[in-house]
Amino acid sequence: MYKVYGDLVSGNCFKVKLLLSLLGIEHEWIHVDILKGETRTAEFVRKNPNHKLPLLELENDRYLAESNAILNYLATDSDYLPTDPYQRALVLQWQFFEQYSHEPFIAVARFINKFQGMPAEREAEYHSKQEGGHKALAIMEQQLANSPFLVGESATIADISLYGYTHVAHEGGFALDDYAAIRGWLGRIEALPGYVSMPA
Repeated sequence: MYKVYGDLVSGNCFKVKLLLSLLGIEHEWIHVDILKGETRTAEFVRKNPNHKLPLLELENDRYLAESNAILNYLATDSDYLPTDPYQRALVLQWQFFEQYSHEPFIAVARFINKFQGMPAEREAEYHSKQEGGHKALAIMEQQLANSPFLVGESATIADISLYGYTHVAHEGGFALDDYAAIRGWLGRIEALPGYVSMPA
């Protein structure tokens, strides 16, 4: 059985939990509180020298870090990861987009607002994230106006990757009122068999 170390209020951790649930994969979830320094203990650093979450523990003392790498591993031979080389590359394209053009804005703004309570010294940084976050949402909106999911007619791990922080974007100040296609897409993901929600 897989062991997963993570914190479900993190979008990066939640998307791993969501895929495990959608695929019906049994696993043990081990809660780790990064804000309390639990990823910096000697035991955890041995498992992941980068002391970040989530972390997937495999057999024979092997570990896999980075949320999108974990999604690719878990989705192998499932409907959530296409076998066609071009379609698979499109999935990776959206996952790189998520990490470099989406998360640095939407996830960071959410952290400053929700978890740090908008400290004065980070308020300017918070506001500086809004333009980039809305640019990322506009790109997603354009794609989802033309297809039900990011890579065609069915859900893939590209959707799982971007769902993680998009569905809580409002917690970082990104209202989705003007993104009708994204809102419809969120509903389609939440209707997938096995869907689980992020804890409040």
